[in-house]
Amino acid sequence: MKRYLGLDLGSRTLGVALSESGIIAHALDTHRFPDGAYGDAIDIIISLIDAHDINVVVLGYPKHMNNDVGIRGKISESVREGILTLRPIEVVLWDERLSTQTAIKTMVKADQSRKTQKQKKDALAAVIILQNYLDYQSRT
Repeated sequence: MKRYLGLDLGSRTLGVALSESGIIAHALDTHRFPDGAYGDAIDIIISLIDAHDINVVVLGYPKHMNNDVGIRGKISESVREGILTLRPIEVVLWDERLSTQTAIKTMVKADQSRKTQKQKKDALAAVIILQNYLDYQSRT
């Protein structure tokens, strides 16, 4: 059975979700790295791939609302290439528009404190990205 890793890549954080079944995604962790040090983020991703025996990585792909790919999207493309250079694995760029906002809204509705929201928004955004991908795959 395939194992999936969902990622929400920020400029200093990496939200991580995991699916061992290909059906349900759950939050794993949020990793921090120096601002803009995407090589460090790639190292974290590679260690997660190895530790969890991952077959498919679903990396959030930020696009503008008009579907253009901006700087953040280009960074995701670069990180994807960095992963592929180190591991022969399927790496899917998945449209992540509004995933972080959805994560925050979900936590607000659940009456989570601002501190909790700040700590967990990246991992929850990764869950949303991965779950959206898994749901799409189950329909195709």
